[in-house]
Amino acid sequence: MPLKIPKTLPAYSVLSNENIFVMDTERSMRQDIRPLKIAILNLMPLKIQTENQLLRYLSNSPIQVEITLLNVKSHECKNTSSEHLDKFYTHFDDIKNEKFDGLIITGAPVELLEFEEVEYWDELVEIMEWSKKNVFSTIHICWAAQAALYHYYGIQKHVLKDKLSGIFAHKVNNPSATLTRGLNDMFYAPHSRHTEVRKEDILKVDELEILSESEKAGAFIISTEDGRKIFVTGHLEYDTDTLQQEYVRDFNKGMNPLIPENYYPNGDTQGEPVNTWRSNANLFYGNWLNYQVYQNTPYDINKIGEKMSLRSDSYEADED
Repeated sequence: MPLKIPKTLPAYSVLSNENIFVMDTERSMRQDIRPLKIAILNLMPLKIQTENQLLRYLSNSPIQVEITLLNVKSHECKNTSSEHLDKFYTHFDDIKNEKFDGLIITGAPVELLEFEEVEYWDELVEIMEWSKKNVFSTIHICWAAQAALYHYYGIQKHVLKDKLSGIFAHKVNNPSATLTRGLNDMFYAPHSRHTEVRKEDILKVDELEILSESEKAGAFIISTEDGRKIFVTGHLEYDTDTLQQEYVRDFNKGMNPLIPENYYPNGDTQGEPVNTWRSNANLFYGNWLNYQVYQNTPYDINKIGEKMSLRSDSYEADED
């Protein structure tokens, strides 16, 4: 089944040109099926780029997915046109009475601020609290992963001496985990951040499991046992040239950035980067949609927020 998005959203033509099956809203209404409702809280400044990246991987599934794009009200976006935001985005107040099968909260370029100093921190906390009762499974990416680990478990972030930027090798810690199913024992993924959360702090929380980690980049995929909260410290969704765009941007600003590791052939910035993580991203997001969401979320979406007894169709009131 395809991804269900408006035909006028830029990602529709981008993905169609890549031979990815997307379906406009009118056609999807003729199918007798309940699509998964997935919301994306897009905190990145270049919102169209991030839309294309995430929708590309959410579309690579036999499951029909209906997307809702969210934007925070407490921050004015200066890098995406107001016309685009008004046409395709909605605010939390408009959907807070709805239920969603899944939610993705993106990263944001605010790492060096204290969490409480971020302009939209209170709004983000409200959304994270809302998600516990109204979303079946939530993925938090990069800064959002750090923010959620701090909010839920008090795990602090730590500033790195130099920005961590590049493509790093990761190992799978739990081969039987559904989120990492099919990934190679050693696989690659991009990271781009100034801060980190430390493994020893994560291990102190019994509810959390580090499913994948990197010798250089640290804990990568972290999940609660029930998969309701997932934290990804890197950027599997990145395009081939995203790290290059960031490097050139920082270089032109006179920030003297380090060359992204394991990215340019032989470390030569004049060379064309090679994508070594695309299949890993497809597997991860496909696993999330299939195993974590589709096979577990209740068909009656209004029951999200209740918990299902194992091997049973009955739901009980969530105690959280």
